Amino acid sequence: MESNAFETAEGTPLTAVTAEEMAAVDRVATETVDLPLYSMMENAGRNLASVVRNRRDGRPVVVLAGGGGNGGGGLACARHLLNRDVPVTVVTDRPAASTTGAAATQRRILEAAGATVRDEVPSLAGRFAVDALVGYGLTDALDGVAADLARACDDADGVVSLDVPSGVNATTGAVPGAAVDADATLTLALPKTGLGPNGGELLLGDIGIPASVYERLEIPYEQPFEEYVVPIRE
Repeated sequence: MESNAFETAEGTPLTAVTAEEMAAVDRVATETVDLPLYSMMENAGRNLASVVRNRRDGRPVVVLAGGGGNGGGGLACARHLLNRDVPVTVVTDRPAASTTGAAATQRRILEAAGATVRDEVPSLAGRFAVDALVGYGLTDALDGVAADLARACDDADGVVSLDVPSGVNATTGAVPGAAVDADATLTLALPKTGLGPNGGELLLGDIGIPASVYERLEIPYEQPFEEYVVPIRE
């Protein structure tokens, strides 16, 4: 971790965490404090939808979603946008049968809301892209459809990434292969040590994790959220 690596626009210091440390935060939140993963995913999606609505400037939206927690947040975002009559296309990097857990639940709800979820690589020209392919769990270079979708973002008319731009190592900032070049990144709960210059404009989203979780892990924490989403800087 890196204490005081970032701060809010109001000057509240923020500790940056590695991927391993963020995994520990999620584990304590879900297993010790009993905060449901689905609840955190829903909060991430709602906050991401708010960011997209403020930035898309009338452009149609394409949500690119992976099969894990990051993808689940993207699918929740798509539903919140559809609920507000924003035109959204949803593209995943895998078929429904390969999506499991809370992300699969988000996909089923989204499809029940009338959305069509596709798995082919689209043209993003003239569209606003939401990158929710891979979050802090990235360990190797993107491959397959995920890599193709990351490359397709080069043609988008604006890109917002969820938590970490897909293809960027959340801990080190290394880019081992195809990666999304984000205009802005909504990172969740705490900034990641690998963000730095990789994420464009940085925003921090509240997903409902209580301060007691950070205290248990001895992570320095000062409550930064006057709103659900706040701008941050190094």
